Amino acid sequence: MLKCFEKINWAKTGIFAAGVLFGTAGIKALSSDDAKKVYTGCTAAFLRAKDCVMKTAATVQENAGDIYAEAKQQNEERAAAAEAEAVEDVEEEAEADTTEE
Repeated sequence: MLKCFEKINWAKTGIFAAGVLFGTAGIKALSSDDAKKVYTGCTAAFLRAKDCVMKTAATVQENAGDIYAEAKQQNEERAAAAEAEAVEDVEEEAEADTTEE
């Protein structure tokens, strides 16, 4: 009967038993009321941070919309100015052709 105990690696068995003990104690510690208070506090902090980030993102989106609208208007004004300049050039060429004849 003692020969079967000789084949057991007591170091590995001891490490396994210690792991089970620490795991059980860890579960007890993680499910305690104090730990739940910490989890609640951390979750509340993350929710506050999320609200802050969302407000900042909304502000950035509003500013980006304003910038886009202004850029679009500026491009339209430039296109209108370029078109007016092209019309003037055509009129000047037509005038120059009539005076040469």
